[in-house]
Amino acid sequence: MTEKEENVTEVKAEMWTMEDLVALTDEVQEGEINFRDKVVKFQFCELVEKEEPKFRPLSDRASEEEKMAYYTEIGGNRILAMLEKANEKNPDGPSIDREHWPLLPTTLRYNISNEIMGIEQESRENFPL
Repeated sequence: MTEKEENVTEVKAEMWTMEDLVALTDEVQEGEINFRDKVVKFQFCELVEKEEPKFRPLSDRASEEEKMAYYTEIGGNRILAMLEKANEKNPDGPSIDREHWPLLPTTLRYNISNEIMGIEQESRENFPL
C-alpha cells in the first residue's frame, strides 16, 4: 500500500457520523490548561446556531481598530455562551461563569478560548517544539 493510500484509509477510519456530530452540542466537554504553573479546569459545550450570540451588523466604514474590537467581542461572547451552556448542563463541573469571565486575566481568557476552538492543538501539530 502506498503512503497516499494509507492516508486515505486513515481519513476514512476517522469520519464522524451525523449522530456523533449532533451529540456534541449536548455533550459537556472538559478541558484544562496550565497557566503560570497551575492548572485551570473548565467545561464547555458546542453551540447550535440558535444559541450563538447575536450582534448588530458592523458598519462598512468601521476602522481596523473597531473591526478588531468587534470580532474580539463576538469571540469572547461565543466562548462565554459555550461555558455557560456547560455550566447549566453540569452545575457541579469546573465552571467559569459570566461574572468571573471578564475579570480573568486576558492571557488566560485567550488561552481558554484557543483551547476550546482547537487553535492550541493545531499550533502544536503544525509548529511542534
